[in-house]
Amino acid sequence: MAEEAILGFLQTHEEVADSGEFAAAHGLDHSEVVNVIKSLHGFRYIDAQDIKRETWVLTEEGKKYADVGSPEVQLFLAVPPEGISREELQKRLDPSVFKIGSAQAGKNKWVEMGKHISRKVQHVDDKVKDMLTRIKDGQGIDADSIKALKARKLITPQTWKGYSVKRGPNYAPKRKKAATDLTRENLQRGDWRDLEFKEYNFSAKGPPSEGGHVHPLLKVRQQLKNIFLYMGFEEMPTNNYVESSFWNFDALFQPQQHPARDSHDTFFLKAPSTTRELPEDYLERVKRVHELGGYQSRGYGYEWKRDEANKNLLRTHTTAVSTRMLYLLAQKKPFEPKKYFSIDRVFRNEAVDRTHLAEFHQIEGLVCDRGLTLGDLIGVLHDFFSRIGMSKLRFKPAYNPYTEPSMEIFSYHEGLGKWVEIGNSGMFRPEMLLPMGLPEDVRVIAWGLSLERPTMILYGIDNIRDLFGHKVDLGLIKKNPICRLGNN
Repeated sequence: MAEEAILGFLQTHEEVADSGEFAAAHGLDHSEVVNVIKSLHGFRYIDAQDIKRETWVLTEEGKKYADVGSPEVQLFLAVPPEGISREELQKRLDPSVFKIGSAQAGKNKWVEMGKHISRKVQHVDDKVKDMLTRIKDGQGIDADSIKALKARKLITPQTWKGYSVKRGPNYAPKRKKAATDLTRENLQRGDWRDLEFKEYNFSAKGPPSEGGHVHPLLKVRQQLKNIFLYMGFEEMPTNNYVESSFWNFDALFQPQQHPARDSHDTFFLKAPSTTRELPEDYLERVKRVHELGGYQSRGYGYEWKRDEANKNLLRTHTTAVSTRMLYLLAQKKPFEPKKYFSIDRVFRNEAVDRTHLAEFHQIEGLVCDRGLTLGDLIGVLHDFFSRIGMSKLRFKPAYNPYTEPSMEIFSYHEGLGKWVEIGNSGMFRPEMLLPMGLPEDVRVIAWGLSLERPTMILYGIDNIRDLFGHKVDLGLIKKNPICRLGNN
């Protein structure tokens, strides 16, 4: 209807002087008229010129005062002729009305403010309400009044946009639709000779291609995986998130009363709550070393319980996988040195904050060979971390139930200008390795770190919840840059 009205009007008139007045006169929605003008202008049926008008409109506060009156008049009317105490008046009025009304009524010398509030005049006119009503009805007011209302944030400027319209070079009383396709019917009827075809726009962009996007964690993970493979490591199978307490704790010489095995730190399964299969001969050796010791160890000297070892849980570290792999390696004769690594998800029952989640990814590497020493571990750590751009390392003695000696790993962060902890390391204890059946001279050096921390540093993310979890911004996933770590 809007298109017919505009083209029909221009057939008998020189121009549409104001699209807003035209829409009102013809009972049309102005936004619809504007859309039609833009379309007709694009096809040169009409020529359009912008019209802009600055107007004033009421704010939400201004609308409220236009309906119920200004705060100063509300306060004045709430004061009886004999006066009223300040406390009683505050009870009668909204706090914001009392605050603004007191200031404005006092400024206008309508009331005497104090502990007892009384009128100074017997009648007042609500000029603020009158001015707001005039603006609301589209009427003009003087510049001083505009300045006063603007200062009180009761009005705000608004730009009205419209068009003036004249006939264009392709003007016609009715738009002729351009054909986009030459059909079989056009050829059969012969009307193709009279068709006007739409011009091809060879500069138009096609629809954006849709596809998957690699998460920053997966980019960093692949880089680290490439480094491990370049160093000759084999990847361990980590596809089982559910593990038994035996492989997760007991086989690592971690006592059953250790705090990490409490439900406050570990997610235990309700169904299936226990495992059915464990290697019985190996289990007996693990039980004996826990209770009585062995291999030059005194053990822990407590009653080891099979029920605790049978409990299923969500693995708290990928070292549970390392334990299984070392046990399988021990069954192969003769012994063959191995280098293993894994990068996968683990679960901890921790409070979620900007640096901790209940699930995260652990990077783990281990070397199993005869005669390894702490010096070999330090050398491998320098080799590994130098490949991801961390050449300055320091080590600090630490404690782990299943490694001795143990070391925390620190690297100097050039951006922060300080040493930061980046991982943990150590040599697996004989109480863990020898019950598996490994030769007595075989040693295992190992280290681990989280995948999230280096990823957050590389991508400048300071809240782990912005990297992993349900609050992640999909824009980050779609636009994050490629990852290149060190020189591998």
